[in-house]
Amino acid sequence: MSLPNLLYIHSDQHNPYVTGCYGDDLVKTPNLDKLASEGVVLENVYCPSPICVPSRMSMLTGRYPYENRVWTNSHILDSGIPTFAHAMGAAGYEPVLIGRMHALGPDQLHGYTERLVGDHGPNYPGGIGVDHGKLSGTAGPARVSLEKSGPGQSAYQVHDEDVTAATVDYINRLGVQKRAGLLEKPFSISVGFMLPHQPFVARKEDYSLYEGNITLPQYPEPFSDSLHPYFKWWREKCGISHVGTDEIIRARTAYWGLVTRMDLMIGQILTALSVNNLDENTLIIYSSDHGEQVGEHGLWWKQTFYEDSVKVPAILSWKGVIPEGSRCERIISSLDINATMIDALNAPQLPNSRGRTLLPLLKDKNTDWEDIAFSEYCTYDDCFHRMIRQDEWKLNYYHGQPPQLFNLNDDPNELNDIANDPKCQDIKNVLIEKVLDGWDPDEIKLQMEEKKSDTQILSRWTRNTQPSDQYRWNLLPEMDYLD
Repeated sequence: MSLPNLLYIHSDQHNPYVTGCYGDDLVKTPNLDKLASEGVVLENVYCPSPICVPSRMSMLTGRYPYENRVWTNSHILDSGIPTFAHAMGAAGYEPVLIGRMHALGPDQLHGYTERLVGDHGPNYPGGIGVDHGKLSGTAGPARVSLEKSGPGQSAYQVHDEDVTAATVDYINRLGVQKRAGLLEKPFSISVGFMLPHQPFVARKEDYSLYEGNITLPQYPEPFSDSLHPYFKWWREKCGISHVGTDEIIRARTAYWGLVTRMDLMIGQILTALSVNNLDENTLIIYSSDHGEQVGEHGLWWKQTFYEDSVKVPAILSWKGVIPEGSRCERIISSLDINATMIDALNAPQLPNSRGRTLLPLLKDKNTDWEDIAFSEYCTYDDCFHRMIRQDEWKLNYYHGQPPQLFNLNDDPNELNDIANDPKCQDIKNVLIEKVLDGWDPDEIKLQMEEKKSDTQILSRWTRNTQPSDQYRWNLLPEMDYLD
């Protein structure tokens, strides 16, 4: 078989359980569901960090955040670390990125040879941020994102419509080349969406699909002193100790609408691939950088190791290679998707990647596979957290605070923390030892302080020299509004 093409679609903040093929009977995601019917749905994929930049940079390099030294959205990935785009380029591909990457710093390619439609934020630390106009503040983890929710328009949707148009145009041009006999090599296209990231604002046509039909969170968790100390602090910090029913319903209605809109745009891209006869021998992958709590456990956004936040959807389709209509329940890291793409394109392995190719497992479910994945979340608020999922167990380590332990076979909704159960002390200690193996929270704190000092200088440089943003999408305040 000749070398395959790659179409890799990566969204932002998509809770896998808000997808038809993951069991949501309400949400309308016909295009993702069709893709799933033509390939494999990975049931248990964990992101390397439940926040954007660390997760995305790890997905690029196949290394954990502590190995990239990228823990927050203000950290810059070292350009000397090779990515899967570098590997593909080394194999003879010319990898193209269209849309979101969310890398900070002067290197806005990280191995891609071409980039169409940039991110909406500044390329450099200290650069001029965006003005969300009437939705100011709603893009971050703050109560205002719930208060200012409902029908309207998010600039992020406008961005993704631009990304979709550019992708469809690019694929159509490849089709022209193919029909003319000029398409000499396989393609590698990465598509980065912003949706369904908050603001929780969806256009009326999408919002109305779910208005009056959305339910309250299935597992609400009232605010109380009995909450784990991190979640008590987090909910107080973000103003979500108590959230009214109207806000919950509005935000959830909009989120379901945003997922549907994203699915429609993915459908346009997949249609362009098909009508140009470019879907043969093409590995198509859909995934996301992290999930979204949508009110479950009394939480919103991401920043947690609960399944809604730390799990991501992952659908792989490759006609004639990956069995159609299959599902895989093994424990997988997003880093393994990185390694799978590299393997499929016969590109050189990244020498320091932690990723494991999935292709042998997807072709033969009896292939040896260790069911293990890690995720980490570190901030300047003295949060140094790391999760391990191994077999049926999940342990969440909070440096300086009690851990959480769940048996996801017995308790898939994580309602019963058994960290203090006398019968579970052995497994708890084993998992804590694995979490801390090579991962030193005290050392990470020192490294983060060093990076903070470095960033202060870089930010001052940016403010004084005002370098131009080479890859930036122009987000305008009038793009954001509520009806």
